[in-house]
Amino acid sequence: MDAVTGAPEPLDELVTHARETHVVVIGGGIAGLVAAWECAKLGMGVTLVEASGDLGGVVGAAEVAGLELETGATCFSTRDGVVRRLVEEVGPGAVIVRPGDDHEWIAGLPKGGAAPVPRENVLGIPANPWDESVRNVIGWGGAWRAYLDRLRPPMTIGSQRSLGRLVRGRMGTRVHDRLVAPLSVDRFGLAPDDVDVEIAAPRLNPALTRTGSLGAAVSELRLGADQAPAIEGIDGGMPRLIHALREKLIERGADVRTGTRAVGLERSDARWTVELESDDAGAADVQGAGAAVSGVGFPREVPLDAAKGGARAALVADAVVVATDEGSARMLLAGLLAEEPVEATVPAGIAREVVTLVVDAPELDAAPRGVNVHAVPGSHRAVGVAHDTARWQWLAQAAGQGRHVLRVAFGRPEAPPATADLDDADAAELALAEASALLGVTLGADRLIGAHRARFTLVPPASARGRLDAASAARSRISRAEGVAAVGAWLSGSGLAQVVADAQDQADRLRRALLFGADARG
Repeated sequence: MDAVTGAPEPLDELVTHARETHVVVIGGGIAGLVAAWECAKLGMGVTLVEASGDLGGVVGAAEVAGLELETGATCFSTRDGVVRRLVEEVGPGAVIVRPGDDHEWIAGLPKGGAAPVPRENVLGIPANPWDESVRNVIGWGGAWRAYLDRLRPPMTIGSQRSLGRLVRGRMGTRVHDRLVAPLSVDRFGLAPDDVDVEIAAPRLNPALTRTGSLGAAVSELRLGADQAPAIEGIDGGMPRLIHALREKLIERGADVRTGTRAVGLERSDARWTVELESDDAGAADVQGAGAAVSGVGFPREVPLDAAKGGARAALVADAVVVATDEGSARMLLAGLLAEEPVEATVPAGIAREVVTLVVDAPELDAAPRGVNVHAVPGSHRAVGVAHDTARWQWLAQAAGQGRHVLRVAFGRPEAPPATADLDDADAAELALAEASALLGVTLGADRLIGAHRARFTLVPPASARGRLDAASAARSRISRAEGVAAVGAWLSGSGLAQVVADAQDQADRLRRALLFGADARG
């Protein structure tokens, strides 16, 4: 209040406006939690609803053989430092760690062979085909074919956006099949043909133009590259970030509900009505209480007629953030996205199953094949195995001497996971056999201490061909309505750094519009 005029100070008005603004966030994965936090930390009233019984989405945890293990995302890209800053903001006590080892191997080479991934590569493309580490993978015949890249006329990547076609044309099928494809399929669930080079490696285009060959371009990029691992994690696991976000939201008085599904969304009289459904009247787990924070308002809740087998209610709010998977988002936003064609050339997400194994295997103490083994597509039933106790020292200490945590991944483009029709016991047996083959050790059933199976859709990264254009088209249609935003991997592309940065940007645009008017710009 101004002491002279008695009028409210502008800052006081802004604080009051924020406290009277109500936002509903639909979806409690990492994107929804980040968007909710971006609104709640400015004093807005936030209600977050999650259909499942757990928060975090792909950042999950499960107890296996007495160990609390990550079941989804286990690390994040260091790109731009966006996830690190978030961790430091919401979990100042969290310890950010780097991998103890970052060596990777490729298995499924001729005669059952395996070899380390060459260190000097970009997207699996080697800098020097004559290097012994490259020849160990592609052989002498593959090295001679790849060398032709140096003799062929230069080209710009702009005329060939497909990573697969570019590599086959310049360096041949062995480089494509044995180096590029294993990484692309295991990491991202994408065939190399579906990777857009300009997005996946934007600096490769000018480097190729300058140097005249693909190998020389890779050499130039690697010359100035940071040799440190490009990923980080959290001591104790990524679920600690989910826990910290939940605690921060509750501290700010947010209403966090699990077991509550949004089944309808409608705008009327400049407000949004979110129709909710739970299994029964007591199904929803409500965490936090808005009334506990003085002055923070929350969406008005309106009871609805009970549906068959469930309890229904509706929340009336000033704004909504849709942070679900693509199918649920399109259902909720049908009025905005109904006329939008889904571009047929955009790769769809693939079914991915990950079987986590805890094994008694002292022979793995030395990490004989590093932290990841990627399978040449078609050579094994699994697409790869991650040796998590080799990567993370905190996990190795928790597991104890001789015990190891392995995550075996199944599911590739255009083929369901090999575990899809198996029960959990048979899936664990297959995973153990595949881990044994990929790691080059004998792991019998007597070595298995515990197992966990996770199923999810592996959403393509932003570098998937046509992905950014499709996301831009969807966002353009969503922006036609006031007071609504959509976030999540289906729009940002996969990867925690991508998802977090996008959720922060979209939440910032929404809250600016709410607090400063519809003409506010991010």
